[in-house]
Amino acid sequence: MIPMTMPRSLDHALGQVCHLHHGRIREQFHDLGLYRGQPKVLEALAEEDGRTHSELAALMYVAPATVTKMVQRMEKTGYVMRRDDPDDQRVSRVYLTEAGRAVLIRLREVFESLNAETFADFSPEERAQLEYLLMKVRENLLRVTAGNCAG
Repeated sequence: MIPMTMPRSLDHALGQVCHLHHGRIREQFHDLGLYRGQPKVLEALAEEDGRTHSELAALMYVAPATVTKMVQRMEKTGYVMRRDDPDDQRVSRVYLTEAGRAVLIRLREVFESLNAETFADFSPEERAQLEYLLMKVRENLLRVTAGNCAG
């Protein structure tokens, strides 16, 4: 019998790596008071503040209702605020608050730290080769899923 910690195949190893990586990210997000998907909202607003829910949903490949839930939760933590669009009262726009900008700085530090942890003892050449190979895997999966799982 193969021990559970030993990958049985390349696919199994990739699954384990993804599972461990997501677990580590979840720990780090929890410490910042963030949940899955919310960092993408912060980054999108940092690029262009005042986006609509529909714009955020399109950028994140999720339903507008999903963004609405995320934004409501993020409003409660004080990371974002919504304002009515001055030209169309039916539309609300989402803006980063000072607390949102501060957590975004911390979030970027978390990702730098996570990168360092994940790729410790990798040479620059190994990192480049791994990135190249993972992009090939990504392209293969996008081709067969028609891009429906982008994220």
